[in-house]
Amino acid sequence: METPEIKTYPSIFNDVIGPVMRGPSSSHCAASLRIGRMCLDLMDGDIKEVYIEFDPNGSLATTHKGQGSDMGLYGGFMGWEADEEQLPNYLKAIEEAGIQIKIDIHPIGATHPNTYKITLKNHKETRMVTAISVGGGMIEIIEIDGASVSMAGDFYQTLVYIKSPDQIINHIENSFTCDEITVRKGDSSFIEIKANKFIPSSLEASLLEMKEVLFIKKVQPVLPIMARKDLNVPFISCNEMLEYNSDKNLELWELAVAYESMRGNISEDTVFEKMRAILKIMLNAIDLGLQGTKYTDRILGPQSLTFQERMDGKKLVEGDILNQVILYTSAMMEVKSSMGVIVAAPTAGSCGALPGAIIGIGRTLGLSEDEMVKAMLAAGIIGVFIAAHATFAAEVGGCMAECGSGSGMAAAGIVGLKKGSLSQSLSAASMALQSSLGMICDMIADRVEAPCLNRNVMAATNAISCANMALSDYDHLIPLDEVVETMKRVGDALPNTLRCTGLGGLAITKTAKEIEAKLAKGEIIQDKPFFKVC
Repeated sequence: METPEIKTYPSIFNDVIGPVMRGPSSSHCAASLRIGRMCLDLMDGDIKEVYIEFDPNGSLATTHKGQGSDMGLYGGFMGWEADEEQLPNYLKAIEEAGIQIKIDIHPIGATHPNTYKITLKNHKETRMVTAISVGGGMIEIIEIDGASVSMAGDFYQTLVYIKSPDQIINHIENSFTCDEITVRKGDSSFIEIKANKFIPSSLEASLLEMKEVLFIKKVQPVLPIMARKDLNVPFISCNEMLEYNSDKNLELWELAVAYESMRGNISEDTVFEKMRAILKIMLNAIDLGLQGTKYTDRILGPQSLTFQERMDGKKLVEGDILNQVILYTSAMMEVKSSMGVIVAAPTAGSCGALPGAIIGIGRTLGLSEDEMVKAMLAAGIIGVFIAAHATFAAEVGGCMAECGSGSGMAAAGIVGLKKGSLSQSLSAASMALQSSLGMICDMIADRVEAPCLNRNVMAATNAISCANMALSDYDHLIPLDEVVETMKRVGDALPNTLRCTGLGGLAITKTAKEIEAKLAKGEIIQDKPFFKVC
């Protein structure tokens, strides 16, 4: 008897704030690395040949190289983590490992813009995997060897390849407690076992002795927070959260802790300390950015150094907090573009706005680390609502999904820093998201730098404005849940040319194409500013 499908809910640490990574884009680099890691497990750690197919109507056909999909996927084939220092040297590593890779772009019938169709070979076997990147580093493997599956990397998964399932499922269920067991039928048939650990070696040995069993594969989880059977959360929308809180009077950050504690089956103290660890990575990244960054293959150099100099010299329009936030947002984006370690928040392309705003304000006001952790948690629960009912993927919802989401999250966190009320935090998030509706994704020269830097700064400063308006009890009119629903509808209405394909907007201007050509020739752009007045 097969177990029912497991319910899934976003996790702050899986879906919203994280992963800790290097690379230009979480939905390209970190997600593809996770896909590659799972492919490596499927091949028992032995990959010799890879054939990768992208659909011309998707995002990856035009962005797989510049936005880091190749880098991440190849790194995954090497078994690397998302913050591996060697990632920029992925081509050399793959060559030294003797892995032959071919990429083709042709119709594959993909229904998702971030679809990977992968054929893996070694001297013993050939396996086929189809996977999608769904935004912010999150993935789903949707097919293995012609059999439909749904694998997000949040279980220990044992795949028992079989001739027939007769008696095998009963044997497994009588020997091992699992979360889900399902027969998958395709070009090959296998029993998929999801659990919080792999099947014990004794069960594995007994299965391999059965004539119906061909072989067994084990796929490790790639997410920090695991899923489980009978998973429940206290709420999954803003309205449900308010109802849950009707007799508790919790602050927004406390509600975030309650949610993530139940979602992850971890203590509330663990939730708080996990966010503290993430905050420290963000703080370190900003401080490194303020020292100046160097990296050849990018468009923009370390502009935050000039901003700091002119801010200190009183040459900018006054506004201590605003300018500090711009400075910190810029520094974080420069660390990302120089392949430094950052935290997707909620994505790598929008990694500057949330920490730039929270840390910039927190430091300027002399607030404690705990206060900034609370603000990040408050931001995280707003992100949960977006992840559950809209998207963080620019390939699906444009930059509204990335910088727009970051702005709404930051606005709620800023209200928390100023000791505003729960209703004011939700109002700020609503107004910031309203201000971001319809924002397109049209990165220049297939690099997640411009206009991404500008839009991160806009997201952070919009968050400040909306927080101050909420703290002044401006009427946001449209409830947060309805704004999030609107984000989904607007994203669906955007043409694919304006959703991270490089086929529209600023990406197809004359100057953008000139920059792209220079990069293709290996010319260093940031040391020779490509500056035109008009």
